Amino acid sequence: MKLFSSLTLFAAEEGGFKPPSIMEFYPEIVAFEGTPFAINRIMMIRLIVLAVLLVLFYLWTRSFKKAVRSGNVVPGRFQLLGEMALNFVRKTIAYEQLGEKDGERFLPLLTTIFFMVLGMNITGVIPFANIAASSVVGLPMVLAAVAYVTFIYAGMRKHGLRFFSNALFPAGVPKPFYVMVTPIEFLSTFILRPVTMALRLLMNMVAGHLLLVLCFSATHFFFFQADGFFKLFGAGTLLFGFAFTVFEILVSVLQAYVFTLLTTVYIQLALADEH
Repeated sequence: MKLFSSLTLFAAEEGGFKPPSIMEFYPEIVAFEGTPFAINRIMMIRLIVLAVLLVLFYLWTRSFKKAVRSGNVVPGRFQLLGEMALNFVRKTIAYEQLGEKDGERFLPLLTTIFFMVLGMNITGVIPFANIAASSVVGLPMVLAAVAYVTFIYAGMRKHGLRFFSNALFPAGVPKPFYVMVTPIEFLSTFILRPVTMALRLLMNMVAGHLLLVLCFSATHFFFFQADGFFKLFGAGTLLFGFAFTVFEILVSVLQAYVFTLLTTVYIQLALADEH
């Protein structure tokens, strides 16, 4: 505790160390300032990721079509990467939860969500981007809204208005208990599901970014501004920075998987005959 207090006091006296703050997620406008189409650094990263994903899927699609036309059964590395990525979503998420018929039906949406979330998350560890495009609430809210509308659509398409009665009045519950159960089901199904999906993604990306900025800012401070033995702490914060970078990559993939899996589970529950 004394050592930590000494470090804090030293940093404060030097005035060189700037810890991360919430303003990291509100960068300056870089284009179209003063208009509804104002673009900051995070929005620009989102547009770049979207463009990269469109090009990537175009190249994968062209590669698949070329292989079919030529009858080539041995895929190249690029085609193999695409097949592995798409099959991961198809078999591990869609087919596993929805079965083959419904899995194929919702596969385009689930694939889009998975790669969108992954692409937007992974920018947090890409040089010159250095922040996850999903670390501001707008994108997680849009993705959660898409999942929300989709599972309601799926339920109404199969059951009609009975979908809502199935969701709000679960089978097997004694009727007097509906006074307590129905408000809870309404809150958990139609309110908390999209809110928790958005907040889970947002908070993980925000926390990861703040940890990375803290580690590398401290490293810069210790190496270039601190004096004496305090410079030694830079090696520790640098190692922590690299460790958190690897961890952030894993979290980016995991959050893409979890978000897509939850969307699939909610669709499956909406399609079920009884909830």
